Amino acid sequence: MEAIAKGKYLKGSPQKARLVIDLIRGKNVQDALAILRFTNKRATKSIEKVLLSAVANAKEKNATADVDQFIVEKAVVDLGPTKWRRRVRPAPMGRAYRQQRRYKHVSIVIKGKDIEEE
Repeated sequence: MEAIAKGKYLKGSPQKARLVIDLIRGKNVQDALAILRFTNKRATKSIEKVLLSAVANAKEKNATADVDQFIVEKAVVDLGPTKWRRRVRPAPMGRAYRQQRRYKHVSIVIKGKDIEEE
């Protein structure tokens, strides 16, 4: 059985979130949650919410499914829209750069066995 959860328009850089998502890809769901709780990165909170949503989706699909058997099969972070803020940041040689606020889209697919499948 497969369950999917997507988090869209989450604040933060997708490049930094990929560092976290690489830690949990292919791991057991319980191990992945433990890794996220003890990883000291800002992106872990939003990724943890999406992973818990995928677990809830799996339970909703099939109440007899064993959550301990689920594995993070696919985890992807994509670039969302980039908002150009009106604030100005000083740059070298008298220039000024506009600030960028980045957003990300997180997709997590978990897979496990049903009790009926065995």
